[in-house]
Amino acid sequence: MSSMNQSGYQKILATVPSNEEDLLAAVGHDTDASAQWSSGLCNCCSDAPLCCITCWCPCITFGRIAEAVDDGKTSCIASGGIHALLTYMTGCGWIYSLAYRYKIREQYMLGSSPFQDCLAHFCCERCALCQEIVNSNYVILPCLQLERRNPEWKLSRCPPNK
Repeated sequence: MSSMNQSGYQKILATVPSNEEDLLAAVGHDTDASAQWSSGLCNCCSDAPLCCITCWCPCITFGRIAEAVDDGKTSCIASGGIHALLTYMTGCGWIYSLAYRYKIREQYMLGSSPFQDCLAHFCCERCALCQEIVNSNYVILPCLQLERRNPEWKLSRCPPNK
């Protein structure tokens, strides 16, 4: 009996897909389909505090995005500072933030659209930054703390100042 079970397990293991595409196809996931942004490019005003922060100081929003995308390996202050210097000294901060948009596309499998991304960051970088931080499932709270939304989609409260 145990040899029969063992041969059954061997048959099952022999049919397990060996690469990611075969595995996704086996569970019915279309590998050619790409996800969409969770918010539109022009939905930046739907979150008023985020809209205001991004409008007046996009380096803060960008720093938060960079820290989130790099899983904390990149400092918010360093990334935001570099973005501010590039933006206010050369006007080319949009190129730096565009690189992180590509990283977000890779992380969330959003499909490739280099021309649209370039156009979004060149023409309306602040809207693109709002879209990126919302898509990353992060919010900027009024106290400027970045926290991941919990499953119930309730915002966490800021800790009291001591």
